[in-house]
Amino acid sequence: MAKITLKGNQITTIGELPKGLAPEFTLVKSDLSEVTLSDYKGKKVILNIFPSLDTATCAASVRKFNAELNALSNTVVLCISKDLPFAHKRFCEVEGLANVITLSEFRDKKFSTAYGIEIVDGPLKGLMSRSVVVVDEKGTIVYSEQVPEITQEPDYAAALAAAK
Repeated sequence: MAKITLKGNQITTIGELPKGLAPEFTLVKSDLSEVTLSDYKGKKVILNIFPSLDTATCAASVRKFNAELNALSNTVVLCISKDLPFAHKRFCEVEGLANVITLSEFRDKKFSTAYGIEIVDGPLKGLMSRSVVVVDEKGTIVYSEQVPEITQEPDYAAALAAAK
């Protein structure tokens, strides 16, 4: 279990971020269709994982990756939370975000377990910890960060460099 903090108070996750091949998953897009990691085989994939779009830090990470995506070739950014697809769609429409793909874990809870990011205690229990995972074209994890303090933004520069 990973030890992280929420406003300085220790919380834990169900496990650790994976290494090697990225675990397969099925998540739900904002149009309610399902998507898998293998749907993006041959592309670099940035998994921007967070507790909820209803927090300022989570929203900022989606905005930042949306803005940076144009500078990357053959890359997709998947913004993943347990928010419902309707919330994802509304957020992106209001913010004018068209580059990122938002995904929800509301149907199949295997993603947060496979990636070791489900929070198991504290006020955010059941949500996902703030993490970034970069997967190369062959499905291998080339970078990962579980943000140690959940209210902080991830290291964008490191994640974007890994995707170049």
